[in-house]
Amino acid sequence: MLQSAIPVLHVGSSLAAEEYYCAKLGFKLIFATRADESRPDPCYMGIVRDGAILHLSSFAGDAVPGGVAFIVVDDVDRLFAEFEAGNIRIDLQPTNQTWGNREMYVKDPWRNCLRFVNDSQL
Repeated sequence: MLQSAIPVLHVGSSLAAEEYYCAKLGFKLIFATRADESRPDPCYMGIVRDGAILHLSSFAGDAVPGGVAFIVVDDVDRLFAEFEAGNIRIDLQPTNQTWGNREMYVKDPWRNCLRFVNDSQL
């Protein structure tokens, strides 16, 4: 039986990704595995914020820049206020979509899109 799915997003730099996702977006690093521990990249890492888990990889062949992660949240507007206060670039402010979701989009430096969603369809 299926239990969960974890998106893998490609990043160009593990150090820059950790800075962006953890210091700016509020995720916490849960692991980082490097091909060579004396070098920052390539690296495969896991991050978590509340119940949302993402994997980020700078290994060639792991995902492609410009991926999408759909992240269900309790309150898109509250998260928007937090990100706005932290000067996070918002690509789509909280918007009521015609399909019933309230969504906000944030793109990381590698063009991966994080779609934060109050989902009325689940």
